[in-house]
Amino acid sequence: MILYLGRRLLAVAGVLLAIAAVTFTIFYVLPSDPAAAACGKSCSADRLEAIRAHMGLDRPLWRQFADFVTGIFTGRTMGSGQYALHCRFPCLGYSYENSEAVWDLLMDRLPVSASLAVGAAALWLLLGLTAGVTAALRKDTLTDRALMVGAVAAASLPVYFTSMMLIYGLIRATGLLPYPQYVPLADNPLQWASNLLLPWLALAVLYAAMYARQSRTSMIETMAEPYIRTARAKGLPRRTVVVKHGLRAGMTPVLTLFGMDLGGLLAGAVITESLFGLPGIGRLFYGALSTGDQPVILGVTLLAAAFIVVANLAVDLLYAVVDPRVRY
Repeated sequence: MILYLGRRLLAVAGVLLAIAAVTFTIFYVLPSDPAAAACGKSCSADRLEAIRAHMGLDRPLWRQFADFVTGIFTGRTMGSGQYALHCRFPCLGYSYENSEAVWDLLMDRLPVSASLAVGAAALWLLLGLTAGVTAALRKDTLTDRALMVGAVAAASLPVYFTSMMLIYGLIRATGLLPYPQYVPLADNPLQWASNLLLPWLALAVLYAAMYARQSRTSMIETMAEPYIRTARAKGLPRRTVVVKHGLRAGMTPVLTLFGMDLGGLLAGAVITESLFGLPGIGRLFYGALSTGDQPVILGVTLLAAAFIVVANLAVDLLYAVVDPRVRY
């Protein structure tokens, strides 16, 4: 296991390095000039050259990339002389819009995105797995057809449509819930949950529909396996057969899907955060795209890649816990 984990960690580092290289090349080789974007419209030639030197854009591209990568792990000093600016570890540069460190911006927004992602994930897992397993155990019955028709209908609704309907129905029309305003969990857990309930529901409707269909398919295949028939023939209780032998083995495809979805949402749900006004990473990314704030776009891209790669690694390790057959 230690050797396997070591190989996977090396692979994770290689993937992140490749993503950093591609992303860096896209943003710094395209015709757009980062120095001109940072300098603004009314910028003199001397000022533009000074900014280029401060940002290190006067160096060869390979040196710029090497400085960027080493800065992530050790920090780096940008510029020289009286204009020198030290960017502490982990350094992802500074925003063009407000000159704040990109890492600090990401860490300020991460609790919001993490709260949204984890809460929605718990909700869609509960709803999706319950619907999928129920449909699988009642295959070809009216319950099965009704649940799958509902899942297809829910999966067909874009998240922005579901969000707008929830805002109108539960806020404007009835006033049952307040308009979401993020409250830290440590300050008031009840307000934290009540303010995030609508975004959780908006995401859970879409994801629960997909998980219901996937879990139904997996459970039907698993419950037809020979070892399930053997367990039934031994006289084991139905709940033991379904939960211990069927559900655990049938959830490996769902676990793979969950790792990808949760990793992606941790890096921000752009549409959901924008519609509900949540100051998360997704909203930060949307604002950076609108203004061309390349360091922030690059930082969010790398953070999203890191979440997805690490989530995949965690899923691979959890396979052995969920399905004992994987250990062999």
